Amino acid sequence: MQNTVTPTRINNNVLLYTKNISQRLVGEDKQTQHILDNINFTLYDNEIVAILGKSGAGKSTFLRTIAGLLPASSGKVYHQDTLIEKPIEEIAMVFQSFALLPWLTVLDNVCFGLDAQGMNKSTSKAKALKAIQLVGLAGYEHAYSKELSGGMRQRVGFARALVVEPKMLLMDEPFSALDIGTASTLRKDIIRLWQEQAIQTRSMVIVTHSVEEAVTMADRVIVFDHHPGRIAFETHILADHPRDIQSANLREKIALISEQLLEGAH
Repeated sequence: MQNTVTPTRINNNVLLYTKNISQRLVGEDKQTQHILDNINFTLYDNEIVAILGKSGAGKSTFLRTIAGLLPASSGKVYHQDTLIEKPIEEIAMVFQSFALLPWLTVLDNVCFGLDAQGMNKSTSKAKALKAIQLVGLAGYEHAYSKELSGGMRQRVGFARALVVEPKMLLMDEPFSALDIGTASTLRKDIIRLWQEQAIQTRSMVIVTHSVEEAVTMADRVIVFDHHPGRIAFETHILADHPRDIQSANLREKIALISEQLLEGAH
């Protein structure tokens, strides 16, 4: 059965879509594992999509596939009408681990991707300084990762992704390693930058294990079934930002999504 997401957003400009994506990978036991099955997904302009699912549902694999980091076993991924077969400049990723280069300063870590693109040093530095300021780390440009808290390190990760000015930001559990307060603050900051159009990013996809995080951030929440991963459930969150997670509407959404997860999204 095909698993199709049909959005009801007012902005129907398509940024990315997949056609019948399936993914089979060889595991540590040398056996082929069916990770993703026949996924059709559309990401629209000016929306945030959250993906939930049990461990083994293929959420992170799906994210890497649409980012062009992992070729699909079958099916296609498109940015508008251009086939994605490798990483493209319109997409950036933020990972769960901070993945900072410890021998580089904050500034040099943020410049790293721009330098790899061959951008001249002065332009690279100017863009990096702006990104560092946007994520709230002005004054820490010359600090090393060992001198930063976990939240600050993840802000560097966001700066490194945002500095390349991607249209789409893909996030793989970016707040899961942070304490509750730090994660909440960083989520609010990212949403604010997006709403105020202080960043070039038009749309975001976040993989998370937290239903409350999904409902707090996303316009659309998708639940993946597992073995193999497929889209089994979708709901829209019709609420403005910032959101009151204690409101009756959002508590109902949390209960609905939690029920789908407990039932295995069947």
